[in-house]
This record gives sequence, structure tokens and C-alpha cells, in this order.
Amino acid sequence: MKLLLATVAVFALSGCASVMNDSTHPMKIETLTSDGKVISGAECKLGNDYGSITVKSGDTAQVRRSSKDMDLTCASNNQIDAKGRAISRANGGMFGNIILGGGIGAIIDHNKGTAYTYPTWIQLVFGQTRVFDRSDEKDGMPLTGRLPEVPTAAK
Repeated sequence: MKLLLATVAVFALSGCASVMNDSTHPMKIETLTSDGKVISGAECKLGNDYGSITVKSGDTAQVRRSSKDMDLTCASNNQIDAKGRAISRANGGMFGNIILGGGIGAIIDHNKGTAYTYPTWIQLVFGQTRVFDRSDEKDGMPLTGRLPEVPTAAK
């Protein structure tokens, strides 16, 4: 019984997402021309509040989880930069903390970023800025993103 209580206490204090998720997760980056032609090998920079990494388009990078959104920029010869923002969304670990009453674990996982995930496969378009929201993902399909919303003028 003591062992069971000790195990439950360790999981509650360590955070569910910290136990279930690594601090990184894979993100595949692809780049397209405005007419849909794939261009591999573009130099892409991905950055959030934990720092930035570079990856070639067509490859998969291990990105650092964070509660903050990730900025993306890809450059290739004879192309206008492809830019984007990957929206960070809470993953199942955060909800597990809340459901199981791990308020302390939820705070820890939020601060460490392990309770969040970015989209796993995105396609940036040269000459455009797009927003990639993980909640729009479909399994096995690349996320093409959407154009950012333009705020309406205040009346």
C-alpha cells in the first residue's frame, strides 16, 4: 500500500505530461512554390522562447515543446521567403493533469512546455506568411495552414 501511495505521489508531483512526453517532438517541414511545386533543401529557421534551430525543408526536426508559438522562416534561391507561425496547443498530458487533480503537475508541465505540441507536418509557401494550428491537423496529412487574419479597423 505504501509503495502504491508513493508511486501516485511521484506521478502527481512530477506532472503527467513530463512523464508521458519528451521535451521535444518531431516536426516535418516542407516548402512549396505558389503553384504547389515542392522545393526541398531550403534553409529553414524555427524558433520559440527556448531558442532556434535550422533544418532543411523536406527533413524532420526535433522541436522544443513550449506554451509559446513558434516562428518559421524558410529561404531558397530565387524565392521570396516562406514564413509562418506554428500555434502551440495543449496536449493530452495537460488534460490528464487536470482530470487526475494534478494541479501542481499542470503548473510544472506548463512551465516546462511538455504539456504542449506543435503541428507535426507543415507546408510553407514561398512568398506567403501562413498560420499552422495543430487543432486543424488530420492524421497522415500535411498542414497547409491559413493566411493570417487581418484585424478589422476599430470603429
